[in-house]
Amino acid sequence: MAKIDRFKRTPISNQDPVIRSTNFEEVCLGYTEEEAVQEAKRCLQCPNPTCVPGCPVAIDIPGFINHIANREFAEAAHVLADYTALPAVCGRVCPQEDQCEKVCILAKKGEAIAIGKLERFAADWARENGVEVGKTKPGNGHKIAIIGSGPSGVTCAGELAKEGYDVTIFEALHEPGGVLVYGIPEFRLPKEKVVKPEIENVKKLGVKIETNVIVGRTVTIDSLFEEGFEAVYVGSGAGLPIFMNIPGENLNGVFSANEFLTRNNLMKAFREDYETPIKVGKRVAVVGGGNVAMDAARTAKRLGADVYIVYRRTEAELPARLEEVHHAMEEGINFEFLTNPIEITGNEKGWVNGIKCVRMELGEPDASGRRRPVEIKGSEFEFEVETVIMALGTSPNPLIASTTDGLQTNKRQGIIVDEGGHTTREGVFAGGDAVTGSATVILAMGAGKDAAKTIDKYIKEKNS
Repeated sequence: MAKIDRFKRTPISNQDPVIRSTNFEEVCLGYTEEEAVQEAKRCLQCPNPTCVPGCPVAIDIPGFINHIANREFAEAAHVLADYTALPAVCGRVCPQEDQCEKVCILAKKGEAIAIGKLERFAADWARENGVEVGKTKPGNGHKIAIIGSGPSGVTCAGELAKEGYDVTIFEALHEPGGVLVYGIPEFRLPKEKVVKPEIENVKKLGVKIETNVIVGRTVTIDSLFEEGFEAVYVGSGAGLPIFMNIPGENLNGVFSANEFLTRNNLMKAFREDYETPIKVGKRVAVVGGGNVAMDAARTAKRLGADVYIVYRRTEAELPARLEEVHHAMEEGINFEFLTNPIEITGNEKGWVNGIKCVRMELGEPDASGRRRPVEIKGSEFEFEVETVIMALGTSPNPLIASTTDGLQTNKRQGIIVDEGGHTTREGVFAGGDAVTGSATVILAMGAGKDAAKTIDKYIKEKNS
């Protein structure tokens, strides 16, 4: 084993940018056993670890890393299973640099422990070596309904199943996984290799999943209570795309990032053996600067397009993960910073042929704390594109709230909850993007985990 530099992270291998920009195989290749052990041995095993409070699901980070350092890989996976239902997912898509790794003691003088990459390693090793994880208490006879099989719903379901509850998840789409299957591309999160096995682990806890069930249409929350469910958790996510309301957004060739990614990820439009239609063209503009914008841009690149990310602030303000921005730049994505669209133009047949933009400059900070972009007068310009993808965020679909008496929402259609996740309707709980609007996988998981504790307390008090 190489000599350990306490303040320098063990490098990790990635696909070559030129090669990976033409395929949908996973970009990051992960740690080998030797690399994982070397990185784990950097951990100081702090008596009062600052990393744990930085994790939304409070994983015993020093605990699982110590097992890896001692080559006890199965034990590391068991520690993770006590805290998270989706370790292989989180190890790939969590913004660790803004959470657990940000507050790692080593980050003060060097590079933080690669907590996310080690979590991925332990989860992958367990899957590849057939390690069974997760324990449940005897059944308690109480039925709980979960709406949505994304990160929040799956986490809540898993936590309740461990406590002996009879849990059923109702999923609107034909495959479980929520944003993990429709939103995040294969090259970041493989579906067959990673997502499906982790969903299967939750089912092994006794959780039942019913697909093609649209709550608010197929069934209602009221009908679920009538069927004997004693509590309902709404983890339906935020699938309603946001647009700019500029001229030309109704032209053919304008996509929401949600639709574009769903066609490619869930419906496999990138594969020749699937008939899902998708139009990309030679030049694509992606409007936005978050992780979803990076995913859409990098997907379009792999489909053969020359891609431009149009973002109204500077590189320093990009909300996307640094790793995703770095990978996008390596793959040849073009960035048009301090640029804002004002119109999408089309031809006589109604298809996109260009996008009109203005240059921006940064003014005083706005409510988010970032400097507000201000239009530069007379800076209009236009460039040719055949496709425009709007990646401006999403809001919760109002369907569930509009078909459930007593369920209040805020002005952004987010379901109103108290600190424990209880809504304004008795017995109904909610969390994740259905409450906050589009956020991260791990924050949704944290909300699901917190709500599971609240639901457990609610059921026990109700039946005491």
